[in-house]
Amino acid sequence: MNDQPAFQAEVHQNRYLPAGGTVVDAVLTVTASSADGHTPTVGPNAAQVIMIDCSGSMADPPSKMDEAKKATITAIDTLRDGVAFAIIAGRHYAEMVHPPAAALVPATRQTRDMAQHAVSQLIAGGGTALGTWLHLANNLFAGHPAEVKHAIMLTDGRNEHETPEQLAAVLRSCESGFVCDARGVGDGWSGTELRVVASALLGTADGLAFPSDLVADFRLMTEAAMGKALGDVTLRLWTPAGSTVRLVEQAFPHLEDLTGRRTEVSARLGDYPVGAWGIESRDYHISIELPVGAAGEERLAARVSLVCQDQTLLESRVFATWTDDHALFATIDPWVAHYSGQEELAVAIQQGLAARDAGDIKTATAMLGRAAQLAAETGREDTATLLGRLVEVIDIRSGDVRLRQGVVGVDAEMANVRSVRTIRITR
Repeated sequence: MNDQPAFQAEVHQNRYLPAGGTVVDAVLTVTASSADGHTPTVGPNAAQVIMIDCSGSMADPPSKMDEAKKATITAIDTLRDGVAFAIIAGRHYAEMVHPPAAALVPATRQTRDMAQHAVSQLIAGGGTALGTWLHLANNLFAGHPAEVKHAIMLTDGRNEHETPEQLAAVLRSCESGFVCDARGVGDGWSGTELRVVASALLGTADGLAFPSDLVADFRLMTEAAMGKALGDVTLRLWTPAGSTVRLVEQAFPHLEDLTGRRTEVSARLGDYPVGAWGIESRDYHISIELPVGAAGEERLAARVSLVCQDQTLLESRVFATWTDDHALFATIDPWVAHYSGQEELAVAIQQGLAARDAGDIKTATAMLGRAAQLAAETGREDTATLLGRLVEVIDIRSGDVRLRQGVVGVDAEMANVRSVRTIRITR
């Protein structure tokens, strides 16, 4: 672990429970910073694979393919010397662009030049099968000693040449193998598919309406990956006997439910994957159900650690105290309330869009109306703007809206893919 960051944690919770109360909610803010005040420089112990959509639709308009090639060339330039990399052309099958053989090669002036030339010669043609692209990327990463393994997957279309079940099976085989940032460009991609890929592989998902935005986005994703100092970090949660883990979720910078991804360490100890870390800050929402305690009793509700390669990076504690004092237990912690509202917002958007696609206008209107209301209440101006393209707001206070007619498809997909983004509470 070269130039390892220093980790700090802050717990936000109301530790007081009423008589008969059993549920403790807490938000853990984890911040990694440089111990000496300088940005850590990671050695060449990293690997990156770029999957560039080369299906036929990338030629319509031609600027999509042109900008995708420019973006990939920029990402190659951004790689540090020594970082292992490969480029994949994605169609209804996956094909190596560079190197020609299915392998990763170290980034040097020569290999960069060769890769960039190969990318410049790419031609659009064929279909889309995201699982085949990810399967090849997984094979490239498998067995490589890099600690930080990062992939970028770009598509302009839907996963038309394989079933959702086939994609899900590939994603299960890729879990914990690498982190993948998924991007859609143009107006034909699926927000749900991008979220599924990013969620399974602990990456980010987003859409870019304009191909000209690809270069800057690819550079940012690659710079972020090159800035990771630790790979395969886990959140380790200890809970007392008789308790139940209700929720473990990344709450910022985007929502990611980790509850079902627990790996048992022991009966009271479980690990949850959180991916690679650099100089950054994230929030985690944890909810524990405890056996009932007596008034005045204090109990350790959870012990939360961040672990990498059996090294504990930090440890924090969550407590519960039972009381008869209404003034103590009646207050909801503002951090917990804030993220609970954003969780509800994401669900409302996703369910509303699913109902809209299914032709259930009544449910779509109700859910998107609730989403617009929550976006206003939680200060999500970006989300409110996206929702404003889908619905006409009649009364924001009650969530009364009317679905707009003739909505451009990409607006709905943007709202979908960005529904899991969150903002932090204003301190």
